[in-house]
Amino acid sequence: MSQARYRLTLYAILLIFLFSCQKKDKSYPETIAINDVKLTDPRPGSWRYNHDEKFQKLEDFQNSKKIIPEPGKNIIYLQPIGSFNQLQQKELQLTREYLNAYYQLETKILPALPNSIIAQTAKRISKEGHEQVLASYVLNNILIKRKPKDGVVLMGITERDLYPRPEWNYVFGFASYEDGAGVTSLYRFANGNLTESNFNESLLRLMKISSHEIGHMFGISHCLNANCVMSGTNSLSETDFHFARACSLCQQKMNSSIRYDPEKRLTELKKFFENQDLNAELTRAEADWNLLK
Repeated sequence: MSQARYRLTLYAILLIFLFSCQKKDKSYPETIAINDVKLTDPRPGSWRYNHDEKFQKLEDFQNSKKIIPEPGKNIIYLQPIGSFNQLQQKELQLTREYLNAYYQLETKILPALPNSIIAQTAKRISKEGHEQVLASYVLNNILIKRKPKDGVVLMGITERDLYPRPEWNYVFGFASYEDGAGVTSLYRFANGNLTESNFNESLLRLMKISSHEIGHMFGISHCLNANCVMSGTNSLSETDFHFARACSLCQQKMNSSIRYDPEKRLTELKKFFENQDLNAELTRAEADWNLLK
């Protein structure tokens, strides 16, 4: 072999070695970043159109004051409030299963509290004619006081519609991030009537809102990086447009606090999406999982 050919061969081997090392040294978030779907310009009426928010970098997240799971205080609790029929109970159980996989933290459902626990002064009749409850009352007078000692966060779920203040028509979710407690409602996710035909649509909305609010409790701001479950939302149509998938940056933030195994998490999420015929979310989870091979 000539000296020139020997050098070319050596250079080729060296380049392959360097490329191989770079590929192996890539972190999980860097690896899956290729699957992020970048944001388009905000449309009138959307959350980003109406809110000028600051981009939260990883360093901003790491330097912020936030709730972090720790030994003896690492369980996600769900607190049902109201009277839930069989289909709604199924929705709660599946949401528990999903959050368990999504955050890789044990998630438990507490015994349901009756609607009578809500004071009459915190109830009203909406313009549409159905009863609504004041979200801040549920949060401050019921949930925060009942948060279990081993709970890292507590998410209340009611079957009654919520409103945040007298001048507002309704709200999807309401939370105190410092206290690690929040509340959401099933009511609007199924247009007031959960059936077999709209079950998956309602379930996916509950999954997104619950994981979104809990993400805020863990210190993650609204996402301005990509189409992401942590994106802000002004309407059900905007919630439906956002993925249940957290983008690579939000997963990097989440993993820096919770320290989960990405492959185990994706395997469990894939199984959940497959079992529930949530095919679009299954495709996205598979795309991330395939990059780990």
